[in-house]
Parts: sequence; C-alpha cells; structure tokens
Amino acid sequence: MSKLTIGYGNYLIENERCDPLRAVIRTEFSGRILLVSSFGAEAAVLLHRVARINPDVPVIFVDTGKIFGETLRYRDELTAMLGLTDVRSVQPLPEAENREDPDGTLWMSRADACCYFRKVEPLERALQGADAWISGRKRHHGGARATLPWRETAAGRTKINAMADWNPAMIQAYCAAHDLPPHPLVADGFASIGCMPCTTRVSPQGDARSGRWSGSRKTECGIHLPLLSVA
Repeated sequence: MSKLTIGYGNYLIENERCDPLRAVIRTEFSGRILLVSSFGAEAAVLLHRVARINPDVPVIFVDTGKIFGETLRYRDELTAMLGLTDVRSVQPLPEAENREDPDGTLWMSRADACCYFRKVEPLERALQGADAWISGRKRHHGGARATLPWRETAAGRTKINAMADWNPAMIQAYCAAHDLPPHPLVADGFASIGCMPCTTRVSPQGDARSGRWSGSRKTECGIHLPLLSVA
C-alpha cells in the first residue's frame, strides 16, 4: 500500500462528517430511506459508510436463489462486523419461481425474464413504503453508468447513487483505512459478483463489469431500469 493511498484513506476518514449521505439519511429522508446492497466485490465501503451514520437503516439484499455461497457468508460477516441491525433478504415468490423457472434454467434462454422475477420484482416489493433508496453504482464501471448522477428520481422515488464518483483507488484506500474484509471471490478473479450462473472471472485487462453476462449484450439486471414486465 503506497503512502499516497494511505494518505487518501485518512483524508476520507477526516471528511466523513461532510459526507452528503449523512444529511440524506439523518435529515431529509430520516426513517424513509433504504440501502440496497448486493454484498458484492465493492459493497463493504457503502455498507460501512451507512453503518457509521445510522446502523438501523434497513439494508435490502436480493437473494435470487442463485447467489454464490461465498456472498451469503460475506453478507453475514459484514452484517455482524458493522453492527447492521436490519438486513432484509428478499426472494422471488415461490409461485413465480414455479411458474417462470420450474427447472432453474431460465437464465440460459431468457436472462432478462430470469432477472425480472428473481431480482426486479422482489426488490420492488421491498421498496414499497420507502421514499428513497441508496445504490452503490459507480461511474468507473462505464457503459450506461459513465454519466451517473449522484441523485436521481426513479419510479417516483429518490435514488441516491452514493458511490457514483468513487474510483478503484478511493475504494481501496477506504477499505485499507477501515480494515474492511474483501469479498472472498475477489482474490479468485471476480471483479463484479452477481448470480452464480451469470458471473465469470475477469481478465486483468477487462473492466469490472465484463464478467457479468459475459458473451451477451446484456449489461444490467434490470433493477436500475424502468420497472417493466418481461415477456
């Protein structure tokens, strides 16, 4: 770890009280805001930031039924470590799974439809009653995320993209400064971690999102797109 990285990590710590996320959680949307987290490769930073502001903020984790076991264990580890008091795992409805994907192979032929009933619909249920939610998307992921605003409106709710302007160096520095554990699959070459069938390792030259739906034109699961039914 370079002195520059360590110094930047200290800068982030010293300026936490100026974090606009604090005002959003404690004042503007107090008691009416949720954090949505995949507990993936870069998730620890945002979870830590929110926990330091208010560990009682509800955290929504969408358990699609096809999540890596490592992710589930990492979720439990971070929940205990950060003192998060309200982590909610939401799942697809059993009747939807029986109807849409009885043999569990829908991801092979209709990935968008699989994402819809496994991720989009469960999250929409979990967001009912909330006025705002916090996302961990970042501009450095590229594609449609390259021009991501810090704040936007989606489906009638305010969405706070609290990590929009964070780059890998900032994330590394923050994790080092706060001694946050990495997702166990990162060391094995996974840079962005979602469902097991649709996540692959990334080459050293590849971008962080290149391991998601590799070999297809799909780049998003749908939870950050308009809520539309997929035929």
